[in-house]
Amino acid sequence: MTKTIILDTADPVGILGAGNRILNEFCTYYPGVEVSGKGNELHLEGDAEEIADFEKKFAELVAVRSRKLNLTVYDVEDLFAGRSSTPALASQGNAVIVHTNEGKAIRARNANQEKMVKAYFGNDLIFATGPAGTGKTYIAIALAVRALKNREVKRIILTRPAVEAGERLGFLPGDLKDKLDPYLQPLYDALGDMIPPRKLQEFIASGTIQIAPLAYMRGRTLDGACVILDEAQNTNMGQLKMFLTRMGTNAKFIVTGDATQIDLPHKEDSGLLRGIKLVQDLKGVAVVNFSEADIVRHPLVSKIVKAFESE
Repeated sequence: MTKTIILDTADPVGILGAGNRILNEFCTYYPGVEVSGKGNELHLEGDAEEIADFEKKFAELVAVRSRKLNLTVYDVEDLFAGRSSTPALASQGNAVIVHTNEGKAIRARNANQEKMVKAYFGNDLIFATGPAGTGKTYIAIALAVRALKNREVKRIILTRPAVEAGERLGFLPGDLKDKLDPYLQPLYDALGDMIPPRKLQEFIASGTIQIAPLAYMRGRTLDGACVILDEAQNTNMGQLKMFLTRMGTNAKFIVTGDATQIDLPHKEDSGLLRGIKLVQDLKGVAVVNFSEADIVRHPLVSKIVKAFESE
């Protein structure tokens, strides 16, 4: 039996790989099928049943390509090993997102975390608000790391406003990075759980992972990136607008914050809740509101939050 598959794309190399590397890896799983190609056509010859299976699996590979910037031979391996968790994550929200350096699975631990995970696959802008300890930032970073490892994005960009939490830090020694690191340490901590230290340093040195204060986002267009704004309650309306309008093509933006922990001199200056109200009904935007019931830290944290709220 002979069969011709026509690739409906202007860039066959994006699917077949440079020098047909991806195609050659795929064909190793079908030794009984002879494959030749020219341009955007693949010509198959072999057993009818095996060709039918080839065509079905190849369609799945094309679907993977539609979600990613680039395919690799690892995508072919995952396809035949059945290791992709994207369908389960997108529909259920509680599949494994990524593994820690110790091999521990990171997955949603409560209903709102599941809602946040599912929202990520159906929207390009996600707001996650709620009290400390609900795992908003941790899940956001896990989703970003997963997207980077799966080559769905080219880089991760993490940012927060450099606002002091009720105390004056004064002069800090060192270069610019040394001065800013105290504000950004929680983001380093989460990344350090999921990416080995040496690899993390390589990613940071190459710009694959960027961690910077919010002011450094002005004027940029962020393409092919998963971008997380943490502690967004400490942004005013102008800053929030500036950040959201950095969104480029093939980008995912996640905004996290806790409206009860505003560190701005005038709490009414916070633009988080007002900004959400303005854009929450737009297509492609999702809002997930966490509560004390979602706290996943020490059991005392939930009681502490309630005690302070009552005051």
